[in-house]
Amino acid sequence: MTLGKRSAILAASLAFASALPLAAQIGMFSNEQRIDITRAWKGERFPDGRPKVPDAVLDRLRNVTAEEAWGTLRGAGYRLQFESGWKELNGGQRLVGRAVTCVFMPFRPDMNAVINDHAKQEGREGHGQNSWVIDTLTKGDVMVVDLFGKIKDGTIIGDNLGTSIMSKTGTGLVVDGAVRDPSGLSEIKGFHIFTRGFDPSAIAGVTLMGINTPIRIGQATVLPGDVVLSDRDGITFIPAQLAEKVADDAEMTHYRDDWGHEMLREGKYAPGQIDGQWTPGMIDEFNQFLASKGSKLRMKPKQH
Repeated sequence: MTLGKRSAILAASLAFASALPLAAQIGMFSNEQRIDITRAWKGERFPDGRPKVPDAVLDRLRNVTAEEAWGTLRGAGYRLQFESGWKELNGGQRLVGRAVTCVFMPFRPDMNAVINDHAKQEGREGHGQNSWVIDTLTKGDVMVVDLFGKIKDGTIIGDNLGTSIMSKTGTGLVVDGAVRDPSGLSEIKGFHIFTRGFDPSAIAGVTLMGINTPIRIGQATVLPGDVVLSDRDGITFIPAQLAEKVADDAEMTHYRDDWGHEMLREGKYAPGQIDGQWTPGMIDEFNQFLASKGSKLRMKPKQH
């Protein structure tokens, strides 16, 4: 490739990047790239291309356990979507929401200067790089931060930014790094935090390299729009295109257990029949039970 052709391509690339929405420009990750890497999702999207799993599906996932989600994801070939070993603040209810991802790297002056130049062009001046991510959040989002496990000087938020996140999302935060002022954060009602640690320092020595880009959280690869689902085991990152299937499979399991227990209490079937392969008649009875509960799910005979 000639130098002239390379220069032309570079100029075209820069012109294309300058036309992108603000959230897409940090790290030069375009809306088109974001849509491409999440191409398995066929539903609604946010303006920047991030998958938008419906609220109704999020609500159905609130009672799904990590084990139930793991079974469905493993069956679909996704074996590395769970991460444990967190310190938790304001626990109780499940943390469920759509991932807004961001990735930080250790500070390098020349790269940081480029990022800050882009921030100036995008009107992001006047506050820290961690705030740039918070500015993009909407209701039902969960901010998921790859801070490469940094604790000292790796505190993504304190109580002020925590209050801002909660007011925007109503959910919480996952950070492979740290937070500061856990006492203040614990007073933000409903703000559910999963972090690697706590430290009184302010964030320093890092540069924001991307918003809504693929990131790594422990052993898991997380894409923008993944559903964040917590339970006592840890956090499962559910690919957007599998969120409804995870909900369906878990719901079917719960209803199977409920119906089976009811049949055992009534003495209609023996334990071996409930635990074994169901007959067509049992499946028909179970489907009537599903209908009586208002569920649209149905069991097919070929499944057993």
